[in-house]
Amino acid sequence: MFKNILVAVDGSEHSEKALNYALELAEKFDAKITLIHVYSSVVPLYPSVVDTLSPPTLPPITSATVAAKIAEEARQMGNQILDKAERVVKERKIPVEKVLREGDPVREILAVSHERKFDLIVMGHRGLSKLKELLLGTVSEGVSHKAPCPVMIVK
Repeated sequence: MFKNILVAVDGSEHSEKALNYALELAEKFDAKITLIHVYSSVVPLYPSVVDTLSPPTLPPITSATVAAKIAEEARQMGNQILDKAERVVKERKIPVEKVLREGDPVREILAVSHERKFDLIVMGHRGLSKLKELLLGTVSEGVSHKAPCPVMIVK
């Protein structure tokens, strides 16, 4: 039934639980696991704390060198998360592949799922507050609504 499983990992407790569920399914169905981590190197903007009535101020323009360093550190952290998850999969002697992408997690997970024709996507649920979910949505919600295959969200 499931021969090609995509597992989103971000180093959180929820993604570790999701990986464990995916491992059980992979063993049961003799499936391959592809791990995906999506990182962002966007520098956040903070509003001015001096006067809440004035429009937000932007920080000084970040130099290209600093921006490149932030991107590299995010990429390295993503590789570490993938490497740790890969070790867990290999311990169970399950075929595994890693995918590292930069960008919006929903968009990138969906792009990979369309490119590679997965049978199942497994991911952790993030415990955002109801207000944050209402305003921002969640990665798991975004993926589950638009995925080309079934999505298992693990709490």
